Amino acid sequence: MTALTLTGVGHAFFGRTVLSRVSLSIRRGEVVALVGPSGCGKSTLAHIAAGLISAREGRVANHYRRHAMVFQDPRLLPWRGAAGNIAYPLELSGMSRRERDLRVRQSARMVQLEGQDLDKFPVELSGGMRQRVAIARAMAIEPDFVFFDEPFTALDVALKRRMQDLVIAAARHNRFAALFITHDLMEAIRVAHRILVMHHKGQGLVGERIVDGEPGNRDDASIFASMQAFLRSDIAFAHVHDVDERRRT
Repeated sequence: MTALTLTGVGHAFFGRTVLSRVSLSIRRGEVVALVGPSGCGKSTLAHIAAGLISAREGRVANHYRRHAMVFQDPRLLPWRGAAGNIAYPLELSGMSRRERDLRVRQSARMVQLEGQDLDKFPVELSGGMRQRVAIARAMAIEPDFVFFDEPFTALDVALKRRMQDLVIAAARHNRFAALFITHDLMEAIRVAHRILVMHHKGQGLVGERIVDGEPGNRDDASIFASMQAFLRSDIAFAHVHDVDERRRT
């Protein structure tokens, strides 16, 4: 039932250790949020887990068929319209044009993109719309695991909430597992089944907390109350809002 397992993962940049002894596991169909102070190595860990960079030590074992990744920057191809960006990974897989078009429309509907949006180039889209395209592109390949690397950090509060709702709905509909990197504790409580807290210097995990209820069924009052309880009385969250801009994430 495990989708992803990391055991004793460590990494260094130019001889400086940024991660050490990090172990975690994520079950199939489970959304796990990874929180921690800025600079603690959250994004580096996600990139190692996704195979974008190699760990200096430790082991990564994945048991899923196919993964996708959604970054903070949508990373759209500027010379392609929204539909072309969503279709791009499908083209690389050799999928037929007819099937691609169908999959693009399905993914677009999932993130509430309309027909006229699909013809627009990234420069013509707002930040929120570009992120919708990025999520649709990830969903188009029908992954059973998704890495979200602080995807909504640059969005305003109202727009961030709408994007969170899209992720919650997509995870429920497609039943994928996910590692959701965020520095926003309320976001973590809202979207995840379980929260893992990174050590402020990347030295493993300092806590694991199960969030009551299911994502999408928690009201704002309970989310806020959970956040306050974590910050006021749970030592695992003592450094979660620290900032060290000298460390690379």
